[in-house]
Parts: sequence; C-alpha cells; structure tokens
Amino acid sequence: MLCRKLLMNMAVHHGANSNGTFAYYVDYLDSNHFVPPNGKAWVDPIRAKGNEATHEIDLMDETDAKRILNFSQSLLIFVYEMKAI
Repeated sequence: MLCRKLLMNMAVHHGANSNGTFAYYVDYLDSNHFVPPNGKAWVDPIRAKGNEATHEIDLMDETDAKRILNFSQSLLIFVYEMKAI
C-alpha cells in the first residue's frame, strides 16, 4: 500500500491532478516518461498487492515484497536521481 501511495504522490509532484485514480497516476507517469520504457507492466504488482493490503490482513510473501520494493526504488532513482545527473 505504501508503494502505491508513493507512485501516486510522485505523479502529483510532477503535475498530475491530486484527485485522480491509481490508474490515472500510472498513466500520467507513463505518458510523461517518468516510467522507463516497458516499465508500465512493473506497476501492476504494486496495484494488485496494494489493493490486497488495503482490503485484507494477509502477509505478503518475501518474493513479492522484494520485487515491489526493488521497482519502487528503481523508479525513485530513475525519476529523481538520474534527472540530476
């Protein structure tokens, strides 16, 4: 759920409307080239697992957690650190 909110806030920080849906924010990041080429598909696990975290109390398995955290970290580096280089 936290990684989902991270993507939403990243989109708003870069000009997206603050009252959009998660799909709107993902499309915004993708269409404005904040997501690497073919990276939009990486966002789907964040959507699915974030939705589960919102509505269920089940623990996420380690593999899914690492994959989502790695993508989120890579996206932060791509959007904020690489821009500064």
